[in-house]
Amino acid sequence: MSMRSERARLTLLYAGLLVLAGSLLTALVFALVEHNLYTTINDAVVAVDRGQTAVRRPGLPDETTATPTPPGHGSTEPLGVVAAHGEVTRAAENATLDRLLAVSLAGLAGYVLLSAALAWWAAGRVLRPIAVIAGTARRLSGENLHERIAMKGPPGELKRLADAFDAMLERVEHLVLAQQRFAANAAHELRTPLAVQRAAAEIGLAGRPDAATVAHIRRKLLSVADDSERTIEALLLLATAEQGIRDRVPVAVHDLLPGVVEALAREAAERHVDVSVHAEPLTVAGDAVLLERLLHNLLANAVRHNRPGGSVEVWAGAGGVTVTNTGVPVPERTVPLLFEPFHRAEERRHRPGEGAGLGLSIARAIARSHGARISARANPSPAGGLTVTVDFAQE
Repeated sequence: MSMRSERARLTLLYAGLLVLAGSLLTALVFALVEHNLYTTINDAVVAVDRGQTAVRRPGLPDETTATPTPPGHGSTEPLGVVAAHGEVTRAAENATLDRLLAVSLAGLAGYVLLSAALAWWAAGRVLRPIAVIAGTARRLSGENLHERIAMKGPPGELKRLADAFDAMLERVEHLVLAQQRFAANAAHELRTPLAVQRAAAEIGLAGRPDAATVAHIRRKLLSVADDSERTIEALLLLATAEQGIRDRVPVAVHDLLPGVVEALAREAAERHVDVSVHAEPLTVAGDAVLLERLLHNLLANAVRHNRPGGSVEVWAGAGGVTVTNTGVPVPERTVPLLFEPFHRAEERRHRPGEGAGLGLSIARAIARSHGARISARANPSPAGGLTVTVDFAQE
């Protein structure tokens, strides 16, 4: 039994406590029995002796009714009789104590063995859930993250530990699946423009193209390169936001809104979307560049996924920021998916200025890095569109 084993340590602990309790109990019984044992045996010897004397010498009622007195306590017995009583009493006491000690030690030895066996069994029962958790942890890999301990039993520390381990596995599984989807989508998004560039170069420039064709292919290649650059910049920004913020400074979010609205004014005018802002003082401890990007992504998403003649309303004030836009009705069940990377409410059409589906994903990452909670809900018909809220009060 190795001392490195938790079961061995618990066995020694449990067995030690049981042996200590058994030793104390044995010592207590021995002390109680030893206490006044001499007097008790002497009284019994005197009583027996007087009874036998009364039988041998009838007619002496005083001796049979006399109260026996231990030696040294004013006894009226002759000294020879008292000495004999004392010797018999000491012999009986020693024999009794010796017998009691032998029986107690034998019982304690058996108790020690039984305690060790029971302690080993109890330690195994207590540590069995930990063995199950350890076994599950050793088996886990990317292919079986769906496994759970699912411990059954009454509530307790080990049950809570197993449930916490299951909850952690669930979070890890979701993160791994999200990373796998992200990697697959990112590869697809980056591979598509490369395929377009290759096709344009191989087909458009095949043979002896004229100057107009070359100019067209050049513009196409530059446009695809710009799209790829924007996608890569968005991916880098997403990675930066997910790493968190090291240095936080007070940022006046309401002062950032006019610049963001101005930057999107031309695009909003081209799409015939009216943007209105209602700003009150809102100061957040964080990074000004990331917070500006958060506002930009929310407003850009509201403008681009709108309808001609639609509107965007922005509220900023104590607690957070809310952006509401009109547009195509969004099914409620698909709203949470809009925060997933590369997920779009509509199929990609490769139109100029079309994003990569990372806008709300980046907004969510920036909000989390600032300790805020971002949520969205679909607006009812006929207005349609979304209402996105960033709650900085969660910080």
